[in-house]
Amino acid sequence: MGGAPLAMKPLDGLIVLDFSRVLAAPLATMILAELGATVIKIERPGSGDETRQWEPTIGNESGYFFAFNRAKRSLTLNLKSKKAQAIARQLAAKADIVVENFPPGTMATMGLGYDDIKAVNPRAIYVANTGFGQTGPYADRKGYDTIFQAMSGLMALTGEPGGGPVKAGLPMSDLTSGLWIAVAALSGLAARAQSGHGCFIDLSMFDAQVAQLTIAAARYFALGEVPARTGTEHPGRVPSAAFECRDGRWLHITGSDQHWEPLLKALGMEKLLADEDLRKNAARVKRRDEVMTALREAIGKLDRAPLLQALEKADVPAGPVNALDEVLADEHTKARGLVGSFDHPVVGRFPALRLPLRYDGYENPEIGRPPVLGEHTDDVLRDMLGLKPEEIAALRAERVI
Repeated sequence: MGGAPLAMKPLDGLIVLDFSRVLAAPLATMILAELGATVIKIERPGSGDETRQWEPTIGNESGYFFAFNRAKRSLTLNLKSKKAQAIARQLAAKADIVVENFPPGTMATMGLGYDDIKAVNPRAIYVANTGFGQTGPYADRKGYDTIFQAMSGLMALTGEPGGGPVKAGLPMSDLTSGLWIAVAALSGLAARAQSGHGCFIDLSMFDAQVAQLTIAAARYFALGEVPARTGTEHPGRVPSAAFECRDGRWLHITGSDQHWEPLLKALGMEKLLADEDLRKNAARVKRRDEVMTALREAIGKLDRAPLLQALEKADVPAGPVNALDEVLADEHTKARGLVGSFDHPVVGRFPALRLPLRYDGYENPEIGRPPVLGEHTDDVLRDMLGLKPEEIAALRAERVI
């Protein structure tokens, strides 16, 4: 690869004003922060982002908050105060990106809607993240991750055949929406580099989840099929599923036509191997029950470790179904440096997951420390707005900050 990286991160120099709370939008702004942007998180005086009190807790600090707010600067503003609103507008005038996730119209009531920000900063990229968008019959509804999983079809697709709907093991609606928010902000910046002006981006979490339907929607568009729940199986490929081994451990195997013969040889399944029809995936899909029953029986007689080794040697795609502790202890996880840590003034050294981006030509993102509530209030007001210590003290006395 190339020579020494530039002594900068990809987003160095960008300023992000972050009015968001909880998960989706804070994840997006944390990504921007660890990529080098200066992210100023606006929080309520006294309590801050509500997730500061959420489980799991370490002492009086929240591991939940830690997971989505690293590398940010915390500024407390009482946005019910006209003076605080004016300060927020002054900061927005200097920002490249503004992110908020209040219900539609809320920011405008505080003089912080897009029109207000555009008036002081026409170059601002303003991302409004809501549950159902700025328009439509559901615009005023509130929603949570599992509501979006349910309404978007994700929950109906998840679960075992014949069983009820199941939510994903992680808050996938929140997490994927956070990635879309980051995409929105960066695409706005790319457009601004060409046009010279900013924009407003309406990002609905419901929309983001419907957009994820992809392959399921393709089957409906092509076949008129409403996909049923298939557990770990793939609706259009056999085999692609998790199988229980003799030792009670699970192994996921996904194979295409070129893997069929080496898979059966590794399993000693000569009878199926002799069936020429099954060499094509279309036939295996039609005869799914027969094929899957035979594979489950054969795999159930073998322990996972030697079977995985045999499949790797035969170049058949397979991987263990790992529990969380196994993932974090995995040799590849360690070799890739996916787990790091930060030093926190209250809880000390605390583990964290690194961003999955590695650059050749720029500095890699580093794990930042989540801020203590209001930790950077004085610094931001002094450095960005030029306020004097006595002015900051007066604002604090008036409970503006």
